Amino acid sequence: MKRFKQRWPIAAWLVFVGLCVFLVSRMQVGADLNAFLPGTPTPAQRLLTEQLRDGMVSRLILIGIEGGKPESLAAASKQLAQRLRREPDFLMVNNGEEGTLAKDQAFLFDNRYLLSSAVTPERFGAEGLHGALENALQLLGSPAGVMVKRVIPRDPSGELLHLLEGFAGQSSPPTQEGVWMSRDGKRALLILQTAAAGYDIDAQQRAVERVRGHFAQATGGLRGLEIRLSGPGVFSVEARDNIESVAFNFSIITAIIVSLLLLLVYRSWQVLAISLLPVISGALAGIAAVSLGYGVVFGVTLGFGITLIGEAVDYAIYFFTHLAPGRAPDKALENIWPTIRLGVLTTICGFSPMFLADFPGLAQLGLFSVVGLIVAVLVTRWVLPNLITANFAPVAPTRFAGRIIALIAQAPRLRPLVLVAVAAAVISIALHREPVWSDQLSSLFPLSVEKQQLDQSLRDDLGAPDVRYLIVVGGKDREAVLERSEAVAAQLDALAGRNILTGYDTPSRYLPSQKTQHARQTALPDETQLRANLKQALAGLPFRDDLFEPFQQDIAAARSQPLLTQARLQGTNLGLQTESLLAHYGDGWKAMLPLRGVTEAQVIRQTFDQPDGSVILLDLKQESDELYQSYVHEAVTLSAVGALSIVVLLFISLRSARRVAAVLLPLAAAVVITLAILLAGGQKLLLFHLVGLLLSVAVGSNYSLFFDRESQSQKNGAGKQDDERGLTMVSLLVANLSTTIAFGMLGFSGVPVLTAIGQTVAIGAFLSLLFSAVLMGGKVAK
Repeated sequence: MKRFKQRWPIAAWLVFVGLCVFLVSRMQVGADLNAFLPGTPTPAQRLLTEQLRDGMVSRLILIGIEGGKPESLAAASKQLAQRLRREPDFLMVNNGEEGTLAKDQAFLFDNRYLLSSAVTPERFGAEGLHGALENALQLLGSPAGVMVKRVIPRDPSGELLHLLEGFAGQSSPPTQEGVWMSRDGKRALLILQTAAAGYDIDAQQRAVERVRGHFAQATGGLRGLEIRLSGPGVFSVEARDNIESVAFNFSIITAIIVSLLLLLVYRSWQVLAISLLPVISGALAGIAAVSLGYGVVFGVTLGFGITLIGEAVDYAIYFFTHLAPGRAPDKALENIWPTIRLGVLTTICGFSPMFLADFPGLAQLGLFSVVGLIVAVLVTRWVLPNLITANFAPVAPTRFAGRIIALIAQAPRLRPLVLVAVAAAVISIALHREPVWSDQLSSLFPLSVEKQQLDQSLRDDLGAPDVRYLIVVGGKDREAVLERSEAVAAQLDALAGRNILTGYDTPSRYLPSQKTQHARQTALPDETQLRANLKQALAGLPFRDDLFEPFQQDIAAARSQPLLTQARLQGTNLGLQTESLLAHYGDGWKAMLPLRGVTEAQVIRQTFDQPDGSVILLDLKQESDELYQSYVHEAVTLSAVGALSIVVLLFISLRSARRVAAVLLPLAAAVVITLAILLAGGQKLLLFHLVGLLLSVAVGSNYSLFFDRESQSQKNGAGKQDDERGLTMVSLLVANLSTTIAFGMLGFSGVPVLTAIGQTVAIGAFLSLLFSAVLMGGKVAK
C-alpha cells in the first residue's frame, strides 16, 4: 500500500505530461500582430482589426532593393518581378514597368464606356460630340497632344482622359530606368499581393522565402544589392520567427544560468535535474492550456514562458532547502506549506487579471502563467518527494546561511536610506516633465523601431497617402454597397466643390455597380443614331469623315459587352485598388472611401449621419487614440483588481492589519522605486509596464510573507535554530536570483512586450526581497 501511495502521483504525473506533450506537438503558433487587438472591438475597431487580420492590406508586401546604382537596381527589379509573376503565390506583382501600366491602360480603354461617369445620352448627341471634338483640337497643342492624337479616332468623346483625370489625385512613385524608384534613386520599389490571407502565417512565410530566393537568383551577377521587405504579413512572419528564436535561445541561456546557480548552492546534479521537473511540467501545461483554450499560441506567450523557469523553480528550491537527514521527503514542505500556498495564491491573484483581458495576447499570458504555476507547485508538493530516497539530503549551505543571517541582522540600518530613496522616487515621479505614458498604438506590437521606420520609409517612397478620415459604407451584398457608395460619391463631389475636402477615392470608380454599368450601356446610341450625330458634330471641324470608323465600331461593341465584375479586375492595379476598398466582412460588405484634404470634418459627419449606421465617417487618428486609451484603461482596471485581490487575500489569511501592512510596505517601496527607475531611464510606460509592476507585487509578496512567517515564529516563541532559519533565507535568496535572472533575460529580448514586463519584474522582484530584509529583517535575525 505504501509503495502504491508513492507511485500513483508519479504515474498520474507521467500521464499528464504525456498528454501535454501531445497537445504541444500539435499547437499552432499564431501571428503576434493580432495578439493585442481587442477580442470584442467597437465597429470602428472591428474594421481596423479585420483589415489587419484578413483584409487586402494584410496581403501586401512592400519591397525595396538597395545598394547599387539606378541601372543595376532597375535591372534587379525587372528580373525579380519577371520571376515572381510566374509564381501562383502572388496575385499581383507591380514595379511600375511600362508593360504593367500598359495592361492597366488597355483595360481602362477597353472598358471606358462602363467605367466613365461622364457617359450620358447627351454626351453622344450631336452637340456633345461637337464640344468634345473642339476640346480635342485644343489638346492637340498641349503636352497631352501625342496621346490625344493616338486615341481620338477611337475615343473622340474623351472618356479615357476623363478616367485619367479621376485618378489624378492619387500619388504614385516616380519612374526611373523604366521602374518605380525612390526620389533619390537609391531604392527600386515593388509591391506584391499574396494569394493567401494575412492571418495565414505559414503561407506568408512561404511567400517571403520565395521572394528572397528569387532575389538571390535574379541578382547573382549583381553584387552589393540588398532587399528590404515590409508589410503586415512580413511583420507577422518576422515577429513569429524572432519570438520563437527568443523563446528557444533565451530559455536555454536562462536554464543554464539558473542551473549553474543551483549547482553552486546545492552541488548536486540530482538536485538540479529534479528541480527542473516542475519547470518543464508547468511550461508544458501552460502551453497546452493556451492551445486548448484559444486554438493558437501567440509567440509572445512562448517568450513569456522564459519567466516560468525562474518562478517555478522557486518551489523546488524551497523543497530541497528544507530537506534534511532524518526527515521524510513528503514532510520537507510541511512547516512552510501554508506560506508557500499563500504565496502561490497571491501570485495567481497577480496573473489572473491578465486572463480577464479583452486582448487575446494578454489573456494568454495570464492563462499560461496561472496554469503553469499551479502545475509547478503541485508537482513540487506531490511528485518530487516520491522521486528521491528517504535518506537523501543535499549539501546544506550552512556557512553561507550564517552569513545571510548576519547580513539580515544589519539590514535594518538601511531603513533611513530606503525612506530617503522612496521619497526621492516620489518626488522624481511627481516632477517628471515628459509624458509618462506612451501614446503610440504601435508600441503594443512586437515590432522594433527599425522595422517601423523601414515600413514608413517604403510607404513614403511608394506614395501611400496619409489617410486620417475614411467613410465606411455598409450593406448586405456587394451591389448594395457599390450603389450606396456611388450615391455617397455624388455628395462628396458637392462637398469638394465647396472646398470641404480636396478629393477622395471609392471602389465604384474601378468597379461601378451593375445598375450603373447597365445605365451607361443604355446611354450609348445605336449605329444609325451615332452616325447621324457624328455627321452633325463634324460640321465646321477639320476632321475626315472616315476618321471615326473605329469609334463607331467600339460603341457598337460596348453596347453588348459583358458588364465588369470584381473577378475581371484581378491581376490589374485596378483590381488591387478595388480589393483594398471593397471587401466582405462577416454578415455583409463594406466599402471604404478615404478622404483627402479634409478641412471641415464636422460638415462631412453631419452630411452622412445615417440613423441605421450604413454610412459613417471614421477619424482613424481618433479611433486609434481611443483604442490605445482602452488598452491603458483596461490595464489599470485589471491591475487595480489584481492588487486589491492580493490585499483581500492577505487580510483573510493573516487576519491582522498590522501584519498585512508590514507585508505590503516593502512591496509598495519596490513599486515606487521601480517606476522611478524606468522613468529616469527615459522610458515611456506601456501598459505592460503596469502589468509588470503588478507581477512584481505578486512575486515579491512571496518574500515578504516568508519574512512575516519567521518574525511570527520568533514572536510566538517557536523560533527555529539559526541554521534552519538561515537555510530558509538562503532559499529566498536563491529563488529571488532565479526569478531576477529569468525576467532580466526577458528584458534583453528586444520584443517590446516582453522587454517591458521583463525589466519591470526583474527590478521589482529584486527590490522586494531587499526591502523585505531591510524593513522586516530585524525580528527574523534575532
